[in-house]
Amino acid sequence: MARPASSPRSSWYGIPVRILLVTFIGTLLCFAVSLLLGIIGTVVVSRMRGLHPDMTVAYRQFALPVALVAGAVIFMLTIIMEIRHRRQTKALSAIERMS
Repeated sequence: MARPASSPRSSWYGIPVRILLVTFIGTLLCFAVSLLLGIIGTVVVSRMRGLHPDMTVAYRQFALPVALVAGAVIFMLTIIMEIRHRRQTKALSAIERMS
């Protein structure tokens, strides 16, 4: 029976790159979605009050804080997931070497 090709070993310096890339993309996505919701909410509230919409409220008081909090959460979760993945990979490779 042929042994399956093992996956390439991940190096330790790839982990921070993946963490930062996932954090950046997730934060950017959360900023975009919260900005869209903030703009919609600003327009709806200003129409109800009969005022001109102030879009800086959507940026400064809604989208930016949501994106910062989401970025911090995504950063922490990505670190936890990478640590778990690294430990699992080490354990599986040790089991493979034993057999």
